[in-house]
Amino acid sequence: MSSADSTIIIIPARMSASRLPGKPLADIAGKPMIQHVWERASAADIAPVYVATDHQEIADVIRAAGGEAVITRDDHPSGSDRVFEALQIIDPDESFKIVLNLQGDLPEMDPAIPAALVAALDRSGADLATLVTPSTAEEAARPQVVKAAIAWDTSTEQATATPSRFGRALYFSRAPIPAGAREYSHHIGVYGWRRSALSKFVILPPSPLEKVEKLEQLRALEAGMTVAVTQIGSVPCGVDTEDDLDAARRRLGH
Repeated sequence: MSSADSTIIIIPARMSASRLPGKPLADIAGKPMIQHVWERASAADIAPVYVATDHQEIADVIRAAGGEAVITRDDHPSGSDRVFEALQIIDPDESFKIVLNLQGDLPEMDPAIPAALVAALDRSGADLATLVTPSTAEEAARPQVVKAAIAWDTSTEQATATPSRFGRALYFSRAPIPAGAREYSHHIGVYGWRRSALSKFVILPPSPLEKVEKLEQLRALEAGMTVAVTQIGSVPCGVDTEDDLDAARRRLGH
């Protein structure tokens, strides 16, 4: 049995985003942003999809579109904590062993992303999996672009124009790493978790490197968890600011 047979997709969405409050409900091409994300996750057709939110209006939007939503506490420090609470509500009997945590601000997310996360977990046996895409040195110089240092498994690369690449994350940073690289790996903040690993992660205190870099995934590395990585072709455009929202509206047809 593959991991997909026991997988659930949960999309955390909160109203109080510091840079763009209320963004899950921001209109893009006639639909709230969170609905776009839910539709793309559902289009993957590999697992049931739920939205985990602290706001009734977000839940109402998803239910009106035919989806499932769970109301969670409003004091979670991270999306991972919100996802875990929702998981416990949805599945107290622990039938789902793999949990995909997708960002609620990726209205242009490729529906292939969930399958890529599951494939990385199946292939690696890691505690969790995430994605990267190639980045230029110019892009890597920006601290808002998170970079990953990865031990690539060269035996998995195919002799094609767009080889699949699998590896293991060694570190994540806002600084350009590895130093002197010709090409960097831009981290995409979506995760595939083994449920057992997520349950351990959410009870750990923030780790020293996590607090320095302000990167939650470093807590997993510092705790000794293995993080599998798959490279995909491009970064799904996220929405963090008004400018990002305007750009998404132009691309998707305002």
